[in-house]
Amino acid sequence: MLRALLCMLCFVFFSACSKPEYQGSDISGASLGGDFTLMDHKGKARTLADFKGKVVVMFFGYTHCPDVCPTTMIELKNAMQQLGSKADQVQVLFVSVDPDRDTQQVLNQYVPVFDSRFLGLTGNATQLAEVAGRYKIIYQKQMSSSGDYTVDHSAGSYLLDKSGKPRVMVSYGAGAGVFVHDLTLLLNE
Repeated sequence: MLRALLCMLCFVFFSACSKPEYQGSDISGASLGGDFTLMDHKGKARTLADFKGKVVVMFFGYTHCPDVCPTTMIELKNAMQQLGSKADQVQVLFVSVDPDRDTQQVLNQYVPVFDSRFLGLTGNATQLAEVAGRYKIIYQKQMSSSGDYTVDHSAGSYLLDKSGKPRVMVSYGAGAGVFVHDLTLLLNE
């Protein structure tokens, strides 16, 4: 009996000390992130504090992106479907890195196509550079000979816990299953 009790206490002790095993990269404690104010695709000013109590997925991209952005948005859409009712405790934020083209109206036509709960965020070039800098996002216009451009940008997604602290970085192309796994861990904290 005493042996069983000791074994149970050891199990509880070691379980409490272990860190969650994310499938994405654990960035807990990294010096990045922070609050911001940007406009959503519905015309409302949003801050990170607006989503306190929810797990937040932040993805930086742009609506004219030919590959990375729509692929990631589809993975997030599929993850939300797989989460079922738990998805209501998650907020996906698509933060534009192309303020010249990604107006509120453009984001309003793009972001809800993937999931009506997703929010597109934009601001002026200075605001977006500040937010991107806080999250160590790199982006740069690449002009073509026709005068059009693409935007090279960091392609990972950040998962923030219910208090707004960055906890996980999910690499591009990881798949919906990685999002579901890591979001479930954060939701259960």
